Amino acid sequence: MKTKRAPAKAKAKAKAKAKTRMKAKPARKPAAKPAPKPAGSPSKLIDARIKELGDWRGEMLGRLRALIKSEDPGVVEEWKWMGVPVWEHDGIICTGESYKAAVKLTFARGASLPDPAQLFNSSLEGNMRRAIDFHEGDAVNEGAFTALVRAAIDFNQSKKKA
Repeated sequence: MKTKRAPAKAKAKAKAKAKTRMKAKPARKPAAKPAPKPAGSPSKLIDARIKELGDWRGEMLGRLRALIKSEDPGVVEEWKWMGVPVWEHDGIICTGESYKAAVKLTFARGASLPDPAQLFNSSLEGNMRRAIDFHEGDAVNEGAFTALVRAAIDFNQSKKKA
C-alpha cells in the first residue's frame, strides 16, 4: 500500500521551520530605561522648550503662550505626555506642540467651540479636537485667537457646573 506524500510546499515550509530552530538566537538587548522626568516647574520647562527651539517656532510658541496668559492670567501651565506644554483652566484649554514646519495648538474641545474667524485649520475631521497649525511667517489674528481661548475656558467651566 502506498502512502500519500505531503505536497512540496508543506515540505519546504517544514524544512524552513527546522532551519530557524537551529539558528542561534541573537543576544537580547537590555530594556531601555525610561527617560528621566525633567526637573523644574511646568512653566520653567515651557520656558526651556521655547529657548531650545531657538527659531521662529520658539518665537511663535512664546507669543501664543503670552496671548493665552493675557486672556486668562490664572491659567495653569502643565508639562504632559513626555514634553508637551498644556494650558488648563477647569480642564485642558489647549496643547502646544512644535514640529519641524509648524507650531500646532490643539484645543481639547475645539469641535464644540465657535470659530467665526475660522482659525482651525487642522484636525478638522474629529468629533472633539481641533487644531491650528502656525507656519513660519504666519500672522496671528490675536483678537480671534484670544476669543477662542476664552470660549474654551467658558466651555470647560460650563461642563464643570453641569
